[in-house]
Amino acid sequence: VQLQASGGGLVQAGGSLRLSCAASGRPANNYFMGWFRQAPGKEREFVAAISGSGGTTYYADSVKGRFAISRDNAKSTVYLQMNSLKPEDTAVYYCAASRYTFSYSNCNMYAYWGQGTQVTVSS
Repeated sequence: VQLQASGGGLVQAGGSLRLSCAASGRPANNYFMGWFRQAPGKEREFVAAISGSGGTTYYADSVKGRFAISRDNAKSTVYLQMNSLKPEDTAVYYCAASRYTFSYSNCNMYAYWGQGTQVTVSS
């Protein structure tokens, strides 16, 4: 499956952005989808994940209550709605797909990755 992330940009603290991840090549609902981010000089970290049906979601503690992951399998697209953004949310955001439903926060479980989209939050 091929993934294309989009929607990043520059926003002020407290603002919102919605990231999209379009999947092609295989039926999207076959895959557990995740969002990860990587800030300069830091390791890639888990942000959110969603089951193939969209019925189960997971979040990192740092974004819980501010971010929401969703998917539209008819459009083969996964979304990450980011609200109340903080400067520490600044990073390149990556979407990823996994055939596994366990260890959803482990980036090594995801075989397919999008190219990343930059999110910059100014203070």
